Amino acid sequence: MKLLASLTRILALVFVLSFAGLAMFQDHLLYAPDRVSLAEMSRGVAGAQAWPSADNFRGLVVEPSHGAARATIVVFHGNAGHAGHRGFYAEALAPLGWRVILAEYPGYGPREGGPSEARLVADAAETITAAQRAFGGQLYLLGESLGAGVVAGASAHLRHEGIAGLLLVTPWDTLAEVASHHYAWLPRSLLFWGLRDHYDSVAHLASFRGRTAVLLAERDAIVPAQFGQHLFDGLVAEKRRFVIQGADHNDWTERTDARWWAALTRWLLAAPSA
Repeated sequence: MKLLASLTRILALVFVLSFAGLAMFQDHLLYAPDRVSLAEMSRGVAGAQAWPSADNFRGLVVEPSHGAARATIVVFHGNAGHAGHRGFYAEALAPLGWRVILAEYPGYGPREGGPSEARLVADAAETITAAQRAFGGQLYLLGESLGAGVVAGASAHLRHEGIAGLLLVTPWDTLAEVASHHYAWLPRSLLFWGLRDHYDSVAHLASFRGRTAVLLAERDAIVPAQFGQHLFDGLVAEKRRFVIQGADHNDWTERTDARWWAALTRWLLAAPSA
């Protein structure tokens, strides 16, 4: 009995320390920014310009390869790296007539500040509003992983006004559900209570009516496809699901091509069904 009591106390201590560590270091687990200069960020993105300017920097803009823009799409990237790492979106979409803005977060790339849900969502709302004022026309949002949570929160913050549609790439329903999957040994109630950032995309997009595409990676080990499917199921907007067969969280782009992006563009820009 004494041995059992000792083991119980040890396990309880391990649990408490593990939970405390998760609570204290969750920002480091969730956010992994690369701090680089604007010049370094721009180097790998062909045709990119600082937007709105180098002095008031919010991201990189790439204009369509040919002719006037059919629409503008603002890309909010995942939790790691910086916006310049997402040049592949511009490479895929600019030839199809999109104006592509690779938005940057506070605390990432050359931008000052530090990341949190409140800061990223408020800043994204400001970026979206600035793009609406600068370019007019149809404006779409692309959110990748964490960025999908940012997009959902910013869209809700703006009451979804002026947003024609969304492309949500490997999204989750709520951050708490994904955390519960990865830390299954922690009681859900304590885990949910301990999270500072929640990124509840289900709630944020409950009333969104714009056309919405959801991209899922079939073998996603970081944000398993079931969480994106749950988000998709709850959408009331006109929606379409794209599943990239055999893909993991970070290699899905290798399984798409120009025809795939063209088909996605046709669907997003099509007139809504009656």
